[in-house]
Amino acid sequence: MLKRPTSHRAVRVTAALVTIPLLALAASVLPSQADDPAPPEPPATGTDIPQTYFGPPASESFSENNESLVGPVQLLKAGTINKSGGRTTLPLYLGHDRNGKNVWFILTDTTDQANADALGLNFSSKLAYANVGTAVRDAWLTKDASLVFETAAVDFSPRRVLVPGKAPNAFPPKVARPGSVGDATYTPYVRVVNAPGTPVYNAPVIAYDVSADQLDFCKGAVDHSLVHDRVLRICPEAPSNGQGTVTLDTTQIFSFAKPATYISTEASDPVVATLDSGTYAPAIGDLPVGRDDSAFSPIERLFVTANGPTGVRNPQRQGLNSALLGEGDPLQVIGGVPTVSNDYSPAWDLNLGFWTDRAIAKGYRARVIDEFQYLDLVAQGFITGEDGKPFGSTGIVVNCPIITRFL
Repeated sequence: MLKRPTSHRAVRVTAALVTIPLLALAASVLPSQADDPAPPEPPATGTDIPQTYFGPPASESFSENNESLVGPVQLLKAGTINKSGGRTTLPLYLGHDRNGKNVWFILTDTTDQANADALGLNFSSKLAYANVGTAVRDAWLTKDASLVFETAAVDFSPRRVLVPGKAPNAFPPKVARPGSVGDATYTPYVRVVNAPGTPVYNAPVIAYDVSADQLDFCKGAVDHSLVHDRVLRICPEAPSNGQGTVTLDTTQIFSFAKPATYISTEASDPVVATLDSGTYAPAIGDLPVGRDDSAFSPIERLFVTANGPTGVRNPQRQGLNSALLGEGDPLQVIGGVPTVSNDYSPAWDLNLGFWTDRAIAKGYRARVIDEFQYLDLVAQGFITGEDGKPFGSTGIVVNCPIITRFL
């Protein structure tokens, strides 16, 4: 996503992309309004009996559910998801910064296992190792159970602009300017310093320095100059239960061959932030990358394909060219998610890959859905970095909390 002030890691536009739900591309593009992605087909497909004759998925089939079995499994249980999994509705929280300005945020992940279970958040033990630089800011819990944050502003007023490159190589885009920009100290990763164990939470800011009346978009028609570009509806106080909610657009991805969804809320690079309809937050780029899964690493890897197969009806469709052409989500590959692996983190180290001319000429280019499948293609030389350079980290960090796992 991109290009406001250049990312502090100064990554070239062409080496900076991540997952995004792209749609029609005009000079100015708002969040995707395309049809919701379809979940996997039900087991009744191809049989002569209706779906009603089939039992629940294995993950729900026992008195004590085993979520490691075949899904679907809603991972971020704090809210709800729609039938297709294309959007999620979460509790909306109100805090303040030290200057007294309103900070509207969501909670998605935490290093506190007990509170993750109690609130329906994702547990991420790795996130505890993020507090090594500017990627984590402090917050204080108050008597009314709200948070006071270190001052860190987010400007939601810019208009998101995305102009794809010339087909068939729509990536990199000609123009990419994010619709929201955090200041130098803004990060969604927050350490609650006066809570037991000083846990770290993933608390993306959805709106800043606006009143509840200004955010009354309970029926949609959201003003994205006031809120995050992924917001589809926002209601500070739902009349039914007095709890504010926000509905966000999600993105389809694959984790170890399992289709899933996440929300991409921030990126340390402006091009990637634009592509993901997220907030440009350079501070999270201070996380150490390039050594995922090693001791004390706070991140997981995200595998982004630039030049995968295209064609809106092509079952092998994948990648940034396809997304920028308006064909749908780029369908990227990620590492571990809860219930599949114990090393999940919402902070993703973006690895950008290109199918080589040799692989394309041999007809090897296809949809990749598993991390080790991807790495095997890299080892064989069929996927490389840009212009044949070694494949690896771009230095870009993307904040993408997981929502659901379909299988």
